[in-house]
Amino acid sequence: MTTHATLRERICLFARSLYDRGLTHGSTGNISARTEDGSLLVTPTGSSFGFLDPAALAHLDSDGNHLSGSQPTKEVGLHMAFYTSLRPETGAVVHLHSHHTVALSTLPEVDPDNMLPPITPYATMQLGHVRLLPYFRPGDPEMANAVAALDPKITAAVLANHGPVVAGTTLDRAVFAMEELEETARLALTLRGQSPRHLTDAQIADLVRVFNIDT
Repeated sequence: MTTHATLRERICLFARSLYDRGLTHGSTGNISARTEDGSLLVTPTGSSFGFLDPAALAHLDSDGNHLSGSQPTKEVGLHMAFYTSLRPETGAVVHLHSHHTVALSTLPEVDPDNMLPPITPYATMQLGHVRLLPYFRPGDPEMANAVAALDPKITAAVLANHGPVVAGTTLDRAVFAMEELEETARLALTLRGQSPRHLTDAQIADLVRVFNIDT
């Protein structure tokens, strides 16, 4: 199992990678991950993914109470909704304000029950259905309540005009799924106004069966 110290380093490594590739900017975005003892490490409020200090990450107990380190992101409620209410097996949560996913969330034709068109198999394999949630004021506790009220099968949701939040059983899986979400949103915007060939219902059903996907 990943040690506490190693997990701190990996959170910062992934955060810097996301920042360097433009998937987040300024002081936006936050990451949390479950430690080997069940407590949580969370990126600090007001911090930049490009300049995180592993030693300064917030350390919370399994109920979200602050134990040590910096104060956690003010959006920690989004993370706790996955850990305590929606998917207790969650090992990490990533929330970004990524460009293409936010842009897609503003379009009136987007299906709120499944906002990603089936362009490639990989979004289905890594994310299942991605729910589009309404707009909430940043820091509004109702954001967390909206996530907690989702179907337990859901691993990814997008806050309209704000950004995506993705959970995974491990830090790697959460980050990779977030990257797939952003890339699929970019494809959807690139193809907007055209008539792309999407995966068929039969092809999607085959993915769900073969890879045992919760949808």
